[in-house]
Amino acid sequence: MVPSEEMALNIYITLFLFFGAVFGLLTFPYQHLFSEGPHKVESSEGGPTLASRVLWAMVCTFLWPIMVLTGLNSARILAKRKRQALAAHH
Repeated sequence: MVPSEEMALNIYITLFLFFGAVFGLLTFPYQHLFSEGPHKVESSEGGPTLASRVLWAMVCTFLWPIMVLTGLNSARILAKRKRQALAAHH
């Protein structure tokens, strides 16, 4: 490979990982929408720990495209439930 091609590849990989890490840090409070479904699970009494935040960021760093898809699916499910609830009240 030509050095400029290697550098371009490194930039794409770095951007992919950087975006995933930022995505993980920003979505930590909403992680139930990306993993367990639209129902929020009960958290421990001590609240979220640094270790759990780091673990979530690490998972999202490498799997953020999959997390985006699961988040979109959860958003679709929640919107459908909201529409059904509004229809039931009318």
